[in-house]
Amino acid sequence: MNEKEMLTAEELASVTSRSELVDKLNDKGIDVSDILNKIKYEEELKLLQIELVKLQQWVKKTNKRVAVIFEGRDAAGKGGSIRRFMEHLNPRSTRLVALNKPTDIEKGQWYFMRYIKELPNPGEIVFFDRSWYNRAVVEPVMGFCTEEQYHTFMAQVPEFEHMLYEDGLIIVKFWLSISKEEQLTRFNSRQENPLKRWKFSPVDKKGQELWRQYTTYKEHMFSKTHTSYSPWVIVKTNDKQEARLEGIRYVLSKFEYEGKQEAKVNLFPDPNVVMHYFRSSYQID
Repeated sequence: MNEKEMLTAEELASVTSRSELVDKLNDKGIDVSDILNKIKYEEELKLLQIELVKLQQWVKKTNKRVAVIFEGRDAAGKGGSIRRFMEHLNPRSTRLVALNKPTDIEKGQWYFMRYIKELPNPGEIVFFDRSWYNRAVVEPVMGFCTEEQYHTFMAQVPEFEHMLYEDGLIIVKFWLSISKEEQLTRFNSRQENPLKRWKFSPVDKKGQELWRQYTTYKEHMFSKTHTSYSPWVIVKTNDKQEARLEGIRYVLSKFEYEGKQEAKVNLFPDPNVVMHYFRSSYQID
């Protein structure tokens, strides 16, 4: 940036509003589009998070039980989305569940057992960073379960979720959909960033090599477990910020909580980004 492109101290001191600052930067020929997009995202996220706080208070007051499941390929943005959901919620009535691989004892139990004890209590919202659906895609692709275990799971999961539905548990099942190229870009970013390098694992590397196998099992999972009482919600975008905002919008749109009418932000998700599985004519992943 040369001197002509820079704002002087006097010019900065004369600025009294954001729009004035933007005008001055534009006059200098400085591209501020990325900054403006970031500001818009942060403002919209804050307003949506205010609605999430209202939703949580309503869930607590009415003793609802809500489970929000995040699934998707490695690096799809599950953890980042969950952090934006939970950032300002009361930790006393919300939890994150991100289970490690099963212990020897858990391996001998009914597969769903270790997830049942993590389900929400009355008045609680629980976020699952991966869930029982590990057995639908990751485990068979990576050889972490037998073919018999896989088929047993696929036969049982619709009945399992129907029992939860009949018992009043509200489940939202997200699949975060990104392209193969975007996944590789995010993998490379993880390896280059010392703060994110811990996220990269041998399983991640296999995700690119076994992309087609993941696709086959993913589509089979959708066809067998997308039901009227527990549908799959596809969030189809390579844009992390868009995925976060639209995911929050979808959850808020599903509940008639107190104070919803006073929302100062759009609560209806973009149907081109968020859609039920059967309405998605093509997949980017």
